Amino acid sequence: MSSKVLVTGGSGYLGTQLIAALLRDGREVRATVRSLDGEAGVRSAVRRGGADDAGLELVAADLTSDDGWPAALKGVEEVHHVASPIPSAQPRDPDELIVPARQGTLRVLKAARDAGVRRVVLTSSFAAVGYSPKAVRDYTETDWTDPDTPGLPPYPRSKAIAERAAWDFIGTEGGTQLVVMNPTFIAGPSLVAALRSTLTHFKAIIEGRMLALPRQRFGVVDVRDVASAHIAAMATPAAAGKRYLLLADGPTITWLGLAQILRDHLGPAGEHVTTVEAPGEDPSPLTIHNDRAKQELGWRPRPAETTIIETADSMRELGLLEEP
Repeated sequence: MSSKVLVTGGSGYLGTQLIAALLRDGREVRATVRSLDGEAGVRSAVRRGGADDAGLELVAADLTSDDGWPAALKGVEEVHHVASPIPSAQPRDPDELIVPARQGTLRVLKAARDAGVRRVVLTSSFAAVGYSPKAVRDYTETDWTDPDTPGLPPYPRSKAIAERAAWDFIGTEGGTQLVVMNPTFIAGPSLVAALRSTLTHFKAIIEGRMLALPRQRFGVVDVRDVASAHIAAMATPAAAGKRYLLLADGPTITWLGLAQILRDHLGPAGEHVTTVEAPGEDPSPLTIHNDRAKQELGWRPRPAETTIIETADSMRELGLLEEP
């Protein structure tokens, strides 16, 4: 295919992995960043991912403004919309997350429609699927988080609202196909030599700065596998109009289980790993199904343990951990 593929959020944790994977496949990639000041860092990250950055073009476009999007979409037939605000802490005003998440998604979809883009693959989240109470916590792509759930934090609320808005827009406007990825907690090696949301959790646990582990059960998926799922979803005709839950095979995990994997792997270097749980009851069982992605996209995720171990190894190699 001769046309360029567009990746939004090109400087991010997932964005850089996806760009590298596309370039390794021989695609020409245009990626959006908030500012071209960080271009050298993005190119360095892509090369760290084993890709030749000669096929990469970076353009400035922000999800909070219409500026730059028509030019970013010119000559593009495929869009991977990866960019989305992820807070280090939940904001007091939910609209600080909800408005940019929803409006940013609609801004990209409108620009894609106007440019005649064939398909958009959107990164949503399990937060848009499984954050409303359910008697048995067993989730498939048919489940939705109700944004009006009492006490729902701003982040899952923003993801549910943004994804619903995307489907409503496609249903009303038509023209451009939409596929949605709903990954669980994304971990795995970073190509960016900076702490991002996922890596801050690992750093706090490994260095013992997290005094007590939350009693929470969740799914884990490798950032490289999310990138491969994006590419497969773009190439699979039958994926149009569908959502795909993404997580590693096997049971979901707790923070204590994750910490124990880190401690066992790091050996003496893991002496400060937090292994104390916060007071409270153990979380109820949680099942998240990834059958659709495997059957329809031919997706083969890594085991969660591999992802957790290689996250820590990557952080050490990038100098993001304090040596004991």
